[in-house]
Amino acid sequence: MNTGRRDVQPPAGPATEPPGLDPLAAVRRAGDPPTDVYLTGTVFLDIIFTGLDSAPVRGTESWARGMGSSPGGVANMATALARLGLRTSLAAAFGDDMYGEYCWEALERGEGIDLELSRTVPGWHSPVTVSMAYEGERTMVSHGHEAPAPEHAFDGGHAPGCPPPTRACVASLVPGRREGWLGCAAGRGSRIFADVGWDDTGRWDPADLADLEHCEAFLPNAEEAMRYTRTDCPRAAARKLADLVPLAVVTLGSEGACAVDARTGESAEVPAIVVEALDPTGAGDVFVAGFVTGTLADWPLADRLSFAGLSAALSVQEFGGSLSAPGWAEIAAWWRRVRACDTGATAGLRRQYGFLDAVLPAPGVSLGSTGAAGPARAAAAASPLARAVPTIGFRPPA
Repeated sequence: MNTGRRDVQPPAGPATEPPGLDPLAAVRRAGDPPTDVYLTGTVFLDIIFTGLDSAPVRGTESWARGMGSSPGGVANMATALARLGLRTSLAAAFGDDMYGEYCWEALERGEGIDLELSRTVPGWHSPVTVSMAYEGERTMVSHGHEAPAPEHAFDGGHAPGCPPPTRACVASLVPGRREGWLGCAAGRGSRIFADVGWDDTGRWDPADLADLEHCEAFLPNAEEAMRYTRTDCPRAAARKLADLVPLAVVTLGSEGACAVDARTGESAEVPAIVVEALDPTGAGDVFVAGFVTGTLADWPLADRLSFAGLSAALSVQEFGGSLSAPGWAEIAAWWRRVRACDTGATAGLRRQYGFLDAVLPAPGVSLGSTGAAGPARAAAAASPLARAVPTIGFRPPA
């Protein structure tokens, strides 16, 4: 339990339609775990600069035309999942400074994320990342210290060592490091989805990804996939990765994404949606969240890829990582615009995303609360989406 917090208001968002929709309504059964997705990792305070014409130059001062702050790190994924209607549990350490308070309140009260398994660490300051977006990419500078070990190390029975029963877990693999809780979670029936960070050692050894034995799906980007498989084509990399994990998904940047299902032999590839990107921070996390949602809802493989790509495309049009993630109101608004624009330019989108007609409510029907358990989640479903704020703690005049 978190105690001793000052009241730090979550960021206010623009007035939008409530984001409530339960994408798993058709597959929920009595006796299912109360949690849909569990995550653990490091929460950063992200400070994002956008509107830079080029990369900063040594010895000069660069001015950004835009700035925003939001929770980052594992909060990107947790927020994206929660905004898509999944009941999300996060186990993380939070600093007992204002940054930690802001992140906690933004996630728990603002997004309805269950933080019962999280903790506040006295005397530990929040990790911080400064992200600079320019030329369709971003450069990041981070600072932080590893949080003290939790009271319960992994023993097969305690979170964050081992999560409670849940439909799925999302893990970010670290090359060469085993995560004991993954085997525990998989043994309890959780479906494990994993991505991976850049291998600073330069080894790119598939043996460093031994935890894939516990995973249902692996979602690297094209560069990571090709380096691990020693291939020069991301599609060939996906086929080779399917020897290591049941479902291999490779993101192709502006080309979209491809996937190979080793269990059925099915493969799929979808194009990306062309948008003007304001800030690509967190887009990969939003893609994974969209794919997890579609997989848990038992959608066809191509539809899952398309939905993940749409979620990521909508996110890059907002500031920041976590608070740029779309909710169902934004997805529904995008689909209404596509359907209303009956031109050749949108014909492909109407074919590719026709499955949304069966997912979204009929026109004129409001996207109400998902009915998910817990007062924090109910409050979040009834509130407008929060977006990144320029200054933490700023209050407009009464």
